[in-house]
Amino acid sequence: MDLPRARRARLLTFVPMPMASSFVEFSGARFHYRIDGAADAPALVLSNSLGTDLSMWDPQVAAFAHGFRVFRYDARGHGLTSASPGPYTIEQLGRDVLGLMDVAGIERAHFCGLSLGGMTGMWLGAHEGWRIDRLVLANTSARMARPELYDARIAAVQESGMAPIVPAVLERWFTAPFRAARDDMIAPVRAALERQAPEGYIGGCAAVRDMDQRAAIATITRPTLVIAGAHDAATPAADGRLVADTIPGARYVELPAAHLSNIECAPQFTAAVLEFLLA
Repeated sequence: MDLPRARRARLLTFVPMPMASSFVEFSGARFHYRIDGAADAPALVLSNSLGTDLSMWDPQVAAFAHGFRVFRYDARGHGLTSASPGPYTIEQLGRDVLGLMDVAGIERAHFCGLSLGGMTGMWLGAHEGWRIDRLVLANTSARMARPELYDARIAAVQESGMAPIVPAVLERWFTAPFRAARDDMIAPVRAALERQAPEGYIGGCAAVRDMDQRAAIATITRPTLVIAGAHDAATPAADGRLVADTIPGARYVELPAAHLSNIECAPQFTAAVLEFLLA
């Protein structure tokens, strides 16, 4: 569906709708989720990155909720979702999404995940594709180039908690010019990192470290958009290109951002996702 430019502009500037925030328990964890948008609209699931929570999608929710029933949640061990004993796996995180969709009465949904959320989306597309309409994989990799680095990160958090790693993480997540100019947008991300449960972060690190989906993603048949950041040191643009080249028919968009491209390049990210979902 090719939308007129005027309607696309309205989608990008729409005033946020009231949200419903809820909790549900299953699979050994208490999950926090929120729903925005009309109950009869097509469902769109948003999945957060390692070390963030569902608030990372605040720049997109207003626009997305105008045309979709937006379901966002705190991944296992993140935000207000409890940290069950780890280590976690990508399959486990994918099955968490299926359980949450069942709770919300969502049989099929579009899915948009960034970083760890994108890895979760790859698993869903490869193994439970019948539950997915369109798939957006942002700033993510099918296999980390140096997974052993996550052992050092796990050890650091086990020893000293989250606080010591926060500055270095923010340097990877945002470019230097953006950090200098937009602390108003970085402050909520910093706060989420600082209050992140160490156990949940460690569990998520293990899931990323142990993941290898390079073969599995070749079986994805759902329409897929891959978004990468030109300055992303965590999941480089080359990793995004590899994902797009491996998934049959996938589209590829590269933004002038580091890792959290949905925040650093919020208008461009939102427009790219909406154009893809409404096509």
